[in-house]
Amino acid sequence: MVSSSDKLAAGQVRRFLVVGTLTVLLDYVVYRMLGWAGFDLSVAKAISFSVGAVFAYFANQHITFKANGSPLFFLMFCILYLATLACNVAVNALGIAFLENVPFGINLAFLFATAVSATLNFLGMKFLVFRA
Repeated sequence: MVSSSDKLAAGQVRRFLVVGTLTVLLDYVVYRMLGWAGFDLSVAKAISFSVGAVFAYFANQHITFKANGSPLFFLMFCILYLATLACNVAVNALGIAFLENVPFGINLAFLFATAVSATLNFLGMKFLVFRA
C-alpha cells in the first residue's frame, strides 16, 4: 500500500520535472541567445541560470511544493541557487573544456551542468527551502 507521504513525494517529483523542463528550456534559450550575441559562455551561463532561477522559485513555490511565500523561503532559495549556480557554471566550463572538439559539445556541457544542478536544486528545495 502506498502511503499519503509517498503519493505527495511522487506528485512533487512529477511537478518538479515539469517546472524543471520549462526552467531548462528558458535557461537554454537565454544561454544560446547570449552566446550568439558574443557573450563569454561562462557569463552567458551565469545569466541564463539566474533567469531560470527566478522562474523556478515562483513556479516551484506555487506549483511543485504549494508553499506560502516568506522572506525566509526566498533567502534560503537564493542561498541554494547561488551554491548550485557555482556548480552549474563549473560543470559547464569543465564540459566545454573536455568536449570542445566534440560535435554539439556546448550542448552536452549544458546538459551535464543542468543535470547536476537540477538534482541538487530538488533536494535542497524539498529538504531545506520548502520542507513541510
